[in-house]
Amino acid sequence: MSETAARVLAALEADGATLAVAESLTGGLLAAALVDVPGASAVFRGSVTAYATELKASVLGVDEGLLAVHGAVHPVVARQMAEGVRRLLGARWALATTGVAGPDPQDGQPVGTVYLGLAGPSGTEAVPLRLSGGRDSIRHGSVDAALELLLRRLTPDS
Repeated sequence: MSETAARVLAALEADGATLAVAESLTGGLLAAALVDVPGASAVFRGSVTAYATELKASVLGVDEGLLAVHGAVHPVVARQMAEGVRRLLGARWALATTGVAGPDPQDGQPVGTVYLGLAGPSGTEAVPLRLSGGRDSIRHGSVDAALELLLRRLTPDS
């Protein structure tokens, strides 16, 4: 069980808030980290793993033109994924992950390029990451960074 995931869920519960996630390169690891915590169902609404690029558009509402021009590894895609899953699952907060875990570059982006999307009551943002290591390390690093990002927004004074 991730200590960070437990802290995120506790902060959400204290605020009476809910969370949804949209995942691409993490392929369900972010949702798994959350549901590993006992009691997660009190605040975790669910997740969409939109691994295929076309699902980002058809399920999450990511702009098809954006995907056609830039591909799935783009900060606006991360923001739109977060907004889409927030709306789809009716959550106050949403996280999204998109990027290149490897072993090969994708959409002209090198391995380790990741964008996190965060949508919440005060708006939406995208955070770029440049991670190194193998595929497993990049995927787990993306999960850790996403949880830390949300925790910082939920507990700005800590």
